[in-house]
Amino acid sequence: MNHTTQSDLIGIADIAVKLPKFMSKVPHLLSGLKQAYLRTPNTPAGLGMAFEKAVKRNPQGIALLFEDQKFSYQQLNEWANQIGHFYLALGARKGDVIAVMVENRPELVATVVALAKIGVTSALVNTSQTGKALMHSINLVKPIAVIVGEECRQAVEEVRQDLVLPEERFHWFADQATRMDSGTAPKDWINLADKIDSFPKFNTPTTHSVQGKDGLFYIYTSGTTGLPKAVIFTNSRWTLAYGTYGHVLKLNKDDVMYVTLPLYHATGIVVCWCGVIAGSATLALRRKYSTSAFWKDVQKFDVSAIGYVGELCRYLMDAPVSELEHGHRVKKMIGNGMRPNIWDKFKQRFGVEEILELYASSEGNVGFSNVFNFDNTVGFSPTPYAIIEFDKETNAPVKDDKGQCKKVKKGEVGLLIGKITRRSPFDGYTDPEKNKSVIMKNVFKQGDAFFNTGDLVRDIGFRHAQFIDRLGDTFRWKGENVSTNEVENVVSEYEKIAEAVVYGVEIPHTNGRAGMAAITLADGAKLTAQDLKLMASEFKKCLPAYAVPVFLRVQAQVETTGTFKYQKNKLKEQAFDPNKTDERLLVLLPNATEYCDLTVEIFNNIQAYQYRF
Repeated sequence: MNHTTQSDLIGIADIAVKLPKFMSKVPHLLSGLKQAYLRTPNTPAGLGMAFEKAVKRNPQGIALLFEDQKFSYQQLNEWANQIGHFYLALGARKGDVIAVMVENRPELVATVVALAKIGVTSALVNTSQTGKALMHSINLVKPIAVIVGEECRQAVEEVRQDLVLPEERFHWFADQATRMDSGTAPKDWINLADKIDSFPKFNTPTTHSVQGKDGLFYIYTSGTTGLPKAVIFTNSRWTLAYGTYGHVLKLNKDDVMYVTLPLYHATGIVVCWCGVIAGSATLALRRKYSTSAFWKDVQKFDVSAIGYVGELCRYLMDAPVSELEHGHRVKKMIGNGMRPNIWDKFKQRFGVEEILELYASSEGNVGFSNVFNFDNTVGFSPTPYAIIEFDKETNAPVKDDKGQCKKVKKGEVGLLIGKITRRSPFDGYTDPEKNKSVIMKNVFKQGDAFFNTGDLVRDIGFRHAQFIDRLGDTFRWKGENVSTNEVENVVSEYEKIAEAVVYGVEIPHTNGRAGMAAITLADGAKLTAQDLKLMASEFKKCLPAYAVPVFLRVQAQVETTGTFKYQKNKLKEQAFDPNKTDERLLVLLPNATEYCDLTVEIFNNIQAYQYRF
């Protein structure tokens, strides 16, 4: 995403032009910031409280739309209260964790609100997880129960005997509108919709006892070991997002926000939903993103705002023009990863006026949001941060002769680090060792501490930045973080492969980086036509779709450094260009079931955007 020009740099005159429009947002923004920054770890705070306030402001307004179902704020609140009272009756207490594995649908939303009100942390399990990763994700957070939608039950059944949970704590929702028909639970599962039916609909008494420091969600990010890490998202951090992103959007009771992003990610469940709750607006959900259904849904739900990630914008831009993409109310978007090279075209084509690009990570303590509505930026940050010089070759910050880090100049790219203070604390991971590895000490002076985001950004002036790239052992593809170690482990399990080095490579006109594996074959092994089919099916079986390597490079031996680290820089630089290497290159083309040889012709077609990866 290195597409930038001098015109992206921001000066005083640019700010002056944006001020009049910005001023109209100020009262709403100030009320949000007041809530965000007057919080302490011990103040009552969080999703449960904010949701109850929205119910008071707009009880009969529509809170949620999904397929042909709709729920007013009052109905959704009563449903959540019944779930909350049921878990209180089971003995659930503040600080407990319940793992939740349900796709985007009303049952998930009601459950999350319910658990937030009783101070129980929802561990939002990625619904595409299976096997070892799923078992690890659930056991890691030591839940007192697990709530599973029928659509995810098979995956849980496969690891059930390895989950540390009593038999009667496997709770189930049918894959249907369970408020109308609760369905029949399979053997050894408790039907949650039946169980809650006799419980009261009034607010649980616990909402105001939930404090900022209490956990709200566990959100999973890809671990560098190949197994997911659980990041704690406190009610305090939620309140900060609600006070900032939530109020920047300035939605009201007539607004409808359409979200197709999975709610187990923070962009969907925190950023998008915050704005809805702040304005007592409507959340329109879709189970999974679909390009062909996108504008149909926008018309059906009378959508006025959209939650996005970069890939979604690219898919919409790639789709043929349709009359449905005009004549809608969509003027605002919030999310992250909009590429500068389509930013302007996207606004023009779809009539969008405001792109609230933002930057935040589930675990980090620094956030940016595009409050002034500039193009090509993750926006402005009120939190203390620095962008420091970084040497990609040594993979370390550049130090001055006093051993201290150096800030980059305006227009330059560096490593983004967030200052750890009382007001911008680092909540961290469940693993204390992992926490140590991301905290930098004595950066500019003795005793200071910063969180290393692992992201390269460009300083474009006036506390605005532009996202450039991720460092380290993960890369982003299709809106998901891919762990190189996880993919390396799976690829090298294939019987003919002795070793694999995985890295991300850029494909023109796409977002993020596609996976590429440089593989070394076992002694005497050769790849046959049968292998090209088998490898594709094995990788697809063991990895989420977004993590399956798109490219393979067959190497005679793996180059390592003196400390036996893989030499990824050279591999990344040569990528999948057959003109830069004599080694055999393979590609898994879109919708293909087997790898094929990457010829110069295929390479040229990829460059010319003939394939939709």
